[in-house]
Amino acid sequence: MTTESPAEATARRVRSTHDVDAMPPLGRAIPLGLQHVLAMFVGNVTVPIIIAGAADLSAEQTTFMIQAAMFVAGVATLVQSLGLGPIGARLPIVMGTSFGFVPVLIPIAVGMGLPAALGAALCGGVAMALVGLFLPWFRFLFPPVVTGTFVIMLGTLLMPVGLAYVGGGFGAEDFGASHHLLLAGLVLVITLGLHQFGRGIWSEAAPLIGLLAGYATATAFGLVDFSAIAGAAWISLPTPLAIGLEFHWAAVLPVVLLAVVTCAESIGDIAGTTAGGLDRAPTPKELSGGVMADGLASVFAAIFNAFPQISFSQNVGMVALTGVVSRFVVAIGGAFLVIAGLLPKLGAIVSSIPNAVLGGAVVIMFGMIASAGIKMLSHISFNKRNMVIIGVSLSAAIGLPAQEGLYADLSDNLQAIIESGLIPGALCAIVLNLVLPREERPFRSDV
Repeated sequence: MTTESPAEATARRVRSTHDVDAMPPLGRAIPLGLQHVLAMFVGNVTVPIIIAGAADLSAEQTTFMIQAAMFVAGVATLVQSLGLGPIGARLPIVMGTSFGFVPVLIPIAVGMGLPAALGAALCGGVAMALVGLFLPWFRFLFPPVVTGTFVIMLGTLLMPVGLAYVGGGFGAEDFGASHHLLLAGLVLVITLGLHQFGRGIWSEAAPLIGLLAGYATATAFGLVDFSAIAGAAWISLPTPLAIGLEFHWAAVLPVVLLAVVTCAESIGDIAGTTAGGLDRAPTPKELSGGVMADGLASVFAAIFNAFPQISFSQNVGMVALTGVVSRFVVAIGGAFLVIAGLLPKLGAIVSSIPNAVLGGAVVIMFGMIASAGIKMLSHISFNKRNMVIIGVSLSAAIGLPAQEGLYADLSDNLQAIIESGLIPGALCAIVLNLVLPREERPFRSDV
């Protein structure tokens, strides 16, 4: 029996994918970083497509904003994973354009113009950065019962999105067609099979291999549209303030309020990453630096013609699924996003992946997010107080979006906040944690 020397143990740890500060060999790290990008790519570019369509922008302007979204997400991911002074969680977190702001930004972009929407987004980023800066003083608002509930809400609310991808994507004319379901099923089976029965890189890269197999199959059956690749330019440089910034109180106020509440989502993602990949709670420095990175990345995004940035929940699920927690792997993915933002043809290749192929992978990842939240809650006492916090918060988060008639008479901004599900659920968890008596007596086990 041979024993490992301290030097050998250190060398093995430095090259491991299961250590947050390790840098694996490039041959292993590059495909693992690429699969993080594939998991979030469509979601990242969907936001500018939706807002540009609502604002009736030209095809050229829409393409410009898609490139901006990729470039900004790449820079934000590098800062979040590698850190810049006190900014960044230094965890395997992928950044991207937030869906949560879409319902609020659309009426602003339509009624006041895109510069007003970007100006409001910039102010929202400043608000998020300030919350991150002072987060150590407000950490008491986010105990494990609150953050664990956040993470369960994230996964649960994303599950319908994953199934929409499985059916062919939102608005697909042939939604639910058999070829969509078969493609998604193929990716699902390959990913789960390799994840459970594969070893080493085969298990860690299971989502990427599943996606590649699905893409190859879709190509063989003529289900991939290559027209966007042929029409894409080779190089496109980012241009700051190309659209411009305008500031109107009617636009700034709802976005700032939404940004402050959205910090709860960021905290949940950070907690989900450390719980699912590292089996621990995040440190105050990680939480503060992570939320500050979200805010400052959103400011950077507004200057470079993109929308607010936040950690992408599907990549939290990726960490939990693969067990790969090296932040340098995610940084490689961030570098790929920057390159994709500069090379439209490369971005067009990735964006040509059919929604159903992505659906087969993300439906697993979204479920893994909820699993990470359950894992976090397993460390708390299931007394009457905590169970009420969990139950009421989940009821608000899941029930309200399904019953729009309950708040149909409210203003558009309030409706947008409630429809997100996560925001009312997060507010319930925070407020109940503050006002309920701290009853420590657990339920009787024989009831």
